[in-house]
Amino acid sequence: MVLDDSLLDDPARLTEADTAGLLRATAMAGAQVRATVEAAAELGFADRLDIGRPRSLVVVVRPGAGRSAALALASLLAPSCPVPVVLSDVVPGWIGALDVVLAHTDDPNDSDLAASLERASRYGATVVLSAPPDGPVASAVAGRGLLVAPRVPVPPALAFPRAFAAGVLTANTLGLLVADVESLADHLDAEAERGHPGHESFVNPAKALALRIAGRLPLLWGLDQVGVAVGHHAAYALGAHAAVVADVADYRQALARPALHRAAVESTGERNIFADPDDSPDEGPLPRVLLLAVRTGPAADGARYRAHEYLHAADVLAPAEEIEADDAGRAAMLALRFELAAVYLGLAAGTIGGAGRHAPAMV
Repeated sequence: MVLDDSLLDDPARLTEADTAGLLRATAMAGAQVRATVEAAAELGFADRLDIGRPRSLVVVVRPGAGRSAALALASLLAPSCPVPVVLSDVVPGWIGALDVVLAHTDDPNDSDLAASLERASRYGATVVLSAPPDGPVASAVAGRGLLVAPRVPVPPALAFPRAFAAGVLTANTLGLLVADVESLADHLDAEAERGHPGHESFVNPAKALALRIAGRLPLLWGLDQVGVAVGHHAAYALGAHAAVVADVADYRQALARPALHRAAVESTGERNIFADPDDSPDEGPLPRVLLLAVRTGPAADGARYRAHEYLHAADVLAPAEEIEADDAGRAAMLALRFELAAVYLGLAAGTIGGAGRHAPAMV
């Protein structure tokens, strides 16, 4: 991968390179959330999900951005949810009238999902589906479930905000979670503004993050379970847009892999600025450790302190240092920053985009 980092601070060339309009689509995260809130209100979420405490919440995990949203929702619910939260590729066979099924897909023809949702509806489960309004998947719940159709068109890889908002709204309405979805949209708008293409790299956190990751192996290690979930979405975004492979783990799990952890420690140490980078041409990219801290409180502070003991020079991404928001807002904000960084990195490296990727010839 050859990175043209000069492109990042040239708005005109960025616009020319971004032939698919991915930067604009990514910046519409807040609009996706607001549209989802409006759709839920029109569907009567408050009344139709007024079913008391369900026996379980089954989150059907399908490929794409919906998987990241499912992991993020489950991590938010995990500490105190009064009912089991089950993540499954398909609706389990034990589904019944006391259960709630939540699913997201951008593939209207996902036959496995359609069959699962049809079975869930047949057995009386309450079904909430975030999906396109046409095709077998939507037909599987027609007249029997709550279909939240997209109102803000974006590429499937950028649908995390819509899927996440649908999940948080469902959990909120069921009384399983307390999260401020309205302010979530505002936080995403603010992050999109901070990451605007017109802002130079030294003041643009998404561009700065892209440059930190460029040419390195990102180790996205969460200091809490929400951070791990955001790390999974970051890895998805980096793979989707920048062709970058990243490692994702809970930091405690990272400690259990001594060879990789040792390499991470060595990569964050002092480097010889006079070393010849061509001395070890067969070596792969050096690791770049990014510690993701979404939650706050004594446990979070303790995890951060312990991680800092071993990796004192690692980058720590802690949204609480930048915004006042609940866990859902901080998670969504950090997920959007990684999406923007991945798009910027993809444009600069030429893995996405068209004409304008390369620096003009010097005369």
